[in-house]
Amino acid sequence: RGSLIGYLGDLTLIGAMVIGDEALKVGEKLTISIQLPELPKVHATRLALPARVVRCNQDLSPEYFNIGVEFEIVTDDQKNIIEAVIENYEFRRQHPNYPPRPTSL
Repeated sequence: RGSLIGYLGDLTLIGAMVIGDEALKVGEKLTISIQLPELPKVHATRLALPARVVRCNQDLSPEYFNIGVEFEIVTDDQKNIIEAVIENYEFRRQHPNYPPRPTSL
């Protein structure tokens, strides 16, 4: 049984951003299991995808980390489920107008 690495912050067909409270090592391989919400025409309750950590940065809230993962293999069925999540839960490609991240001295 796995452990919770965080909560889904963003989702695309090629990867995801997870907000977690522990840093993960870039290059680490893992299987991401996403608990699915109720979706029209989708009967699956969970999506499991092999992934690789491609970035891990401290969040603006210093107790959290933004963990970027790239999916290694996505089947056509999984792509359809991801597209349904994106459509129904508004993971859109519009970039919010966040203030710039403060620089470290």
